Amino acid sequence: MPFVRAEALPKMQLFPGAQSGLVAGQQLMLSFLEMETGARVPEHSHPHEQAGLMLAGRLRFRIGGEEQVLVPGDAFLVPSDMVHSGEVLEGPARVLDIFSPPRQDYIEKYNNYTQTAPETLWK
Repeated sequence: MPFVRAEALPKMQLFPGAQSGLVAGQQLMLSFLEMETGARVPEHSHPHEQAGLMLAGRLRFRIGGEEQVLVPGDAFLVPSDMVHSGEVLEGPARVLDIFSPPRQDYIEKYNNYTQTAPETLWK
């Protein structure tokens, strides 16, 4: 699939107030992240390199010991295994996250989500 319309991708919930649509290749993955005002990205780390571009809203983002409020046009880099977190100050916030290599945990969750009929009731 060489062309993608981000708005048409099915969205899955990553955490409360945050949804993402994914596109993955062999060596990288795009995550089109949308977050509500007040949504929090919990402190975490992963072995993947992560880059991001703020598209809309305002996001307080911490990478290691550094913190900055990101606005549209700001980009960031998160090295492998670096602890990072965030909070949406003004939403909806939209961020394009790029991971290398692709995050298999996201891909598996996304594949399970997109293969489930909307009528499915979870218990």
